[in-house]
Amino acid sequence: LWLRLGLMNFQASELARVLLLTYLASYVVRRQAELKENIKGFLKPLGILIGAGGLLLLEPDFGAATVLMATGLGVLFTAGVKLRHFIALVTLAAGGLALIAVTSAYRMKRLTAFLDPWADPFNSGFQLTQSLIAIGRGELFGVGLGSSVQKLFYLPEAHTDFVFAVLAEELGLVGVILTLRLFIALVWRSFHISLLAAEAGLPFQAYCAAAFGIWLGLQTFINIGVNMGILPTKGLTLPLMSYGGSSMLVTLGWLGLLMRIYHEASSAGRLAVPRRERSA
Repeated sequence: LWLRLGLMNFQASELARVLLLTYLASYVVRRQAELKENIKGFLKPLGILIGAGGLLLLEPDFGAATVLMATGLGVLFTAGVKLRHFIALVTLAAGGLALIAVTSAYRMKRLTAFLDPWADPFNSGFQLTQSLIAIGRGELFGVGLGSSVQKLFYLPEAHTDFVFAVLAEELGLVGVILTLRLFIALVWRSFHISLLAAEAGLPFQAYCAAAFGIWLGLQTFINIGVNMGILPTKGLTLPLMSYGGSSMLVTLGWLGLLMRIYHEASSAGRLAVPRRERSA
């Protein structure tokens, strides 16, 4: 669903994802005891996740629905839900998504095409074969920034879903490793800020930071995995790199929120030190 906002179009699902994960962070703080004690506390937010995932599937956007479900379940897991409940419902959710995938002709075609893209390189395997060619052309140092050939004539969605393949072609293995290290550093920093917030007595902020780290890590892993042919094509963008105004705006807004959480956690931590010293 796209909203027409004058000079730009805005994808409502991008903002809805952030709002839903923020609600989950609020829920696990308010209903901590209920979440840990019985399965009803787990089923309530799970029902909301399933509803939101269903709306995404209607777009249709199977990849975004999968990432949203996985991120939401990750937040609930970090909140301390019982392990047996978590495993049972994750298995159920995974089975449901798998059933949706195999009962849809075009999704099933994507699943089978990634297993052997060279079997039909000019039809179902076209995107992946061109992506692999681009990655292979990059070799160690790449062909040079802006010198990609694949993005000009061959690789579809080179500016969105397969921007990583273009990056690998232009910057080579060295550029890929540097990019991966930057993403890993950002994910690690998100979890570190989450830990700082938890230690400072800010549980809501801690879960918000963790949600961002889980989402960023999952979507980056899936996008790169698709580009390299180790995962089926999902139609997911690479955060902070793929073209898309709404995705970029929402991600930058989330990063601003993360910086605010760090500021609040650091301030709370500095204020807590004098109190402990006075009590001693």
